[in-house]
Amino acid sequence: MTTVVFLLLPGVHLLDLAGPAQAFFTAGDLGHRYDLQYVSGAPSDGAPSDSAPSDGAPPDSRPGDGGPRGSGPRSDIASGNAVGPRNAVVPGPDAGVVASAQGLPLLVGTDWPALGPDDLVVVPGWRVGGDPGAWPHLTERTRERLREHHARGGTVASICAGADALGQAGLLDGRRCTTHHAVQDALAARHPQAHVVRDVLFTTDDGVVTSAGIASGIDLSLHLLAMRHGPAVAARVAREMVVYARRNGAEPQASAMLRHRSHVDDTVHRAQDHIDEHFARTLPLADLAARTGVAERTLTRAFTRATGVTPLRYQQLLRRERAEHLIGQGATVEAAARTVGFEDSRSLRRLRSAP
Repeated sequence: MTTVVFLLLPGVHLLDLAGPAQAFFTAGDLGHRYDLQYVSGAPSDGAPSDSAPSDGAPPDSRPGDGGPRGSGPRSDIASGNAVGPRNAVVPGPDAGVVASAQGLPLLVGTDWPALGPDDLVVVPGWRVGGDPGAWPHLTERTRERLREHHARGGTVASICAGADALGQAGLLDGRRCTTHHAVQDALAARHPQAHVVRDVLFTTDDGVVTSAGIASGIDLSLHLLAMRHGPAVAARVAREMVVYARRNGAEPQASAMLRHRSHVDDTVHRAQDHIDEHFARTLPLADLAARTGVAERTLTRAFTRATGVTPLRYQQLLRRERAEHLIGQGATVEAAARTVGFEDSRSLRRLRSAP
């Protein structure tokens, strides 16, 4: 079970929160267990006080939980019972309230769960005005929690103006970061030791992940899922959410599994799912067509129209990408070739030299 803590601040934008939350929730539906928790860190909105329990508190003994995280029956929020559906946890009767920018009040927990290195803290952005000095201020204890989690090897992430919260904790100093284009200048002025990168969807630097805002929070979440579970899982989540698995403009290339998933053709997605799982095998077009329930020519036309490449070319791209990764990790060309399904290195060398 991986815990994802969403740190909510006054004026939080709903899509900044809902996009990433939906991505991890969907990953949970696909068999990867995520415990979604919502806490607040500003002194003016029902945030936990500086005397809140430390990260070392027992993970299953928090006030209002009524049992282990992520377990138990579904309950009406108004009843005050803490456990929500599947992999989400509803705050207990001592919950605070954070007002969203769109006017929807959000219940938040009044304490933090115990966090380990594999867990994640996400800070969604908020509505920003003309005066950055009026942006939400974190409690000192919340800043400490962010620093402690990162120091223990945990990942911290932000969407849009949420990067400022990471800056308040000192986590942007000396690191690359980004935010919404409308507040990049303000972020750079508030945190002069940060290296603000412009015109990218998201950045990653030493466990600190920041995104440009709004819909790019979904891109950030898909990236984190790809890093944790592989690009095939991220592609499946993107498919379930019916979103484009877009590239990060700061990187020279993205996984072929994501790069060729920017379509909504279900037949082609099913074919890609099979190729993704078995790209090291021989995959006759006839078998692939039978598996998807269409004729070979129909599959080839649909696949090429949706992805820009043929099924065979898509498989070759996956093989080459995996082989390049293995070679970069120290494997010989011969060993990499056999791992990705070639009988010897000659076929791989030809594939690597192809445009």
